[in-house]
Amino acid sequence: MTVHFIGAGPGAADLITVRGRDLLARCPVCLYAGSIVPAEMLGWCKPGARLVDTAPLSLDEIEAEYVAADAAGLDVARLHSGDLSVWSAVAEQIRRLERLGIDYTLTPGVPAFAAAAAALGRELTIPAVAQSLVLTRVSGRASPMPGSETLAGFGATGATLAIHLAIHALDRVVAELTPLYGVDCPVAIVVHASWPDERIVRGTLGDIEAKVAQAPIERTAIIFVGQTLAAEGFRESALYDPDYQRRFRSRES
Repeated sequence: MTVHFIGAGPGAADLITVRGRDLLARCPVCLYAGSIVPAEMLGWCKPGARLVDTAPLSLDEIEAEYVAADAAGLDVARLHSGDLSVWSAVAEQIRRLERLGIDYTLTPGVPAFAAAAAALGRELTIPAVAQSLVLTRVSGRASPMPGSETLAGFGATGATLAIHLAIHALDRVVAELTPLYGVDCPVAIVVHASWPDERIVRGTLGDIEAKVAQAPIERTAIIFVGQTLAAEGFRESALYDPDYQRRFRSRES
């Protein structure tokens, strides 16, 4: 018996990986985060599979599901939103499985920030403008931020920021980043990236709060801050320059 942790992607049912889809079709038990995984995603599950919404469950209750499936010899598909590598709460489940001696695998998913960038129609790293992307969040009830990881600290680099789980603290984001990026720095907020009700709010650090106030956002949004969001007239990458030689494209005669 194996527990297969699967990144479900940002929301759209067809943005799951082929491997994740095939695992869902094979497993007789599926545990899914019903509060953030859309119901359409369950359409990939095996017919007759036991479907368990973990949104109301404690970690102990989720562990009990694993133990019961193990006793019955039934593989489990554990469906999480986005990608498993960030803010997925997979690590604490893995620790318990290891204590129990239950096997597990991890299948990555399309991260929410990638779907949001696609919705914006933007590349987040632009030559000579910004070549780093910082994925971060603000402290919340579920998990505080380490003292050394601050918006001001990350903002001091000038990198493009993708701020998750922070729409409730938009005022704080604006207050901390405006002195570093400037009042005219572009901001884009993507709500429910890839979902049917996807919405985009564009602005600057100077006006984004007023724009959001006109149509409040409650949750499931990513706040992007950085000059790459509106970069124009930037230099082209040397990657495709005719004078640029690399291993797989030699210009030598």
